[in-house]
Amino acid sequence: METTATSKGQIVIPSSVRRKFGIREGTRIQIEVDDKAGRIVLKPITREYIHGLRGKLRGKGLTKSLMSEKKREREL
Repeated sequence: METTATSKGQIVIPSSVRRKFGIREGTRIQIEVDDKAGRIVLKPITREYIHGLRGKLRGKGLTKSLMSEKKREREL
């Protein structure tokens, strides 16, 4: 599948992909950059995605995790 970016950097996600991943108007999209592979990864933040995160950080210092994530974001 292929799409074209507008002059503002916007792209259209095809309707078949939106339906498959439950993307609707207002759905937030997480953007990850994989520099080594030269890829941009888009992940919809849906209820299923949030529920999938439950317990993922159990036993880890949540504050430390959030601080390291913010640090990585600032470095980009």
